[in-house]
This record gives sequence, C-alpha cells and structure tokens, in this order.
Amino acid sequence: MLRIERCTVGYADQTVFSDLTLAAAPGETLAVVGPSGCGKSTLLYAAAGLLAPHRGTVALDGQPVAAGDRRVGLVLQQYGLFPWFSVLENVALGLRLHGVPREERVAAAYAALDAVGMQQLAPRFITTLSGGQQQRVAIARTWAMQPRLLLMDEPFSALDALTRESLQDLLCSLLQGRRMVSILVTHSIDEAVLIGSRIGVMHGHPAKITWVDNPLSGRTADTARTSPEFFAAVAGLRRRFAELLHA
Repeated sequence: MLRIERCTVGYADQTVFSDLTLAAAPGETLAVVGPSGCGKSTLLYAAAGLLAPHRGTVALDGQPVAAGDRRVGLVLQQYGLFPWFSVLENVALGLRLHGVPREERVAAAYAALDAVGMQQLAPRFITTLSGGQQQRVAIARTWAMQPRLLLMDEPFSALDALTRESLQDLLCSLLQGRRMVSILVTHSIDEAVLIGSRIGVMHGHPAKITWVDNPLSGRTADTARTSPEFFAAVAGLRRRFAELLHA
C-alpha cells in the first residue's frame, strides 16, 4: 500500500502541490494526466523519495520511502541506459549497485529480459537498438529489481505510434502478472484510459488531483483499444479534463 499523507512539495519559494493525499493498493495503477508544468513529475519524485516534502509523509507498506529505496522502480522518458554496457549489464546494473551477487543478478536480469521479449539481445550494446528496444531494456532493468512501487514518467511519449501501442500492451501484461502499486504520468488521455485503474487529473496552482474511475479498468489493452466503450471513456475524460482546467 502506498500512502501519501497531506504532502506539501515545492522548489525554493514555489509550492507545486499542497496538502496532497492519495492511497493506492497493490495491483492498482494510477494514471495521472495534466498540462505541462502542473507538477506530475514532481509527484513521482516525491513518491520515489527523491524529493523530500516540506510537510507530510510518503510511506510504502507502512515504511517511509527514501532516496535509493530498492522497493521503488522508476521508468523515465529518457531511458538512462549506458552505451558502454551490454543490454544484460544495463539490466543487471541496479542489482549490482545494491550488492546482489553476480550469479543472482545475472539470472534476474535474464528473467526480466525474457519478460519483455529481449533475452536474445542480451549481448548487444545499447547503441545498436531502436528506441522501442531501448525502452524495453529500461523497463526490464526496473523489473529485475522486483519493485513494490513502479513509477513511470511518460515512458512511451518519444516513440512512434505502433511501437508505443506495443509497449502499452506489454506494460499491461506485466502489471497483470505482478501485484504492485503503479503510477503512470502521461500526456495521453488514451494511454491513461488504457492503463489506469483510476485516473487523476492534476490541475490548478498549487496543484490538486481530481480522481475519475476508469470504466475499462481490468480490460486488456489490445481488446479495450478497439471497443466502443474505450472511445466513450476517452471522450468523457477529455470533457472532464476541460472542465477542470477551465474551472
């Protein structure tokens, strides 16, 4: 269980959000949408323990979250991979930094690569991969850590449409197979509807979040994407988004 209790977070004299509270249970994916600069990434950094709140607490399974917490995995838009390492070495790096023995971390890295369909490319170097393949490696690196909390900051926004849909399907499949708390920040309303159990619209200054239940929660992305209910849900969220931003 992730609990963010009455948190106020900001930079210098600028408050990004104030007195924010949210809770999410294992197996739940929160999708957060909102305009650029509203504080979506700041929310993730606070949840990851990388940005300490001025007030309030962030706890996972009852324990405070701090920077470097192995229970937390972070997937970014920019993949953060090292070109001088092989695919396997990149995936095993987090485990290596946490002191996991070599045999154990290599086995975990291969298992994570298999989960994202990249095991056959383990010996390759990052510079030889496409953008979609690199993002699969970045996801595998986080997956190998077996996090209890998965945080994703617009992980597919730099990819072409077909690759993005393929990785959305992959992410939905991975999340269904492992019960963890997940937060996805995205600019895409379609993506929020496809992936989120609940959808939060971040708006205002300081920012607050208004939550919307997702009627498609629990559907697989490949079937939901072409259903009439999907188009209705996207249209409804767009209307709600516009209402909140212009309130």
